[in-house]
Amino acid sequence: MKSYRKELWFHVPRRRGLVNITPQVEEALRESGIQEGLILVNAMNITASVFINDDEAGLHHDYEVWLEKLAPEKPYDQYQHNGFEDNADAHLKRTVMGREVVVAVTNGRLDFGTWEQIFYFEFDGKRDKHALIKIIGE
Repeated sequence: MKSYRKELWFHVPRRRGLVNITPQVEEALRESGIQEGLILVNAMNITASVFINDDEAGLHHDYEVWLEKLAPEKPYDQYQHNGFEDNADAHLKRTVMGREVVVAVTNGRLDFGTWEQIFYFEFDGKRDKHALIKIIGE
């Protein structure tokens, strides 16, 4: 069995932002040479998420609206966590959207369903952040 590790780095210029990272994950899979196995992609920050869904602008907008209703950014003083930082909402949004995804690798390709793409969703941006890709298989 082989394993391969790669980090992806991001700088989302706004507080929140969504990045389709499917091409970078596919590139890492090609670099690994692994044909059969599993690929894990996870956010390496507690205020970001990695998830799988459709790459459709209306849906991306709906995530933003829905998450803001669940855990509004402001007023900052509504959260006990806020004080030194103002990102309690980002922690909560990450919990809802999840930390990681695992995708099967078959014949050297991501074994996706129709329309599936991998996204990095940043909830407390404006600084460098990263995600981990770990591939195991043969």
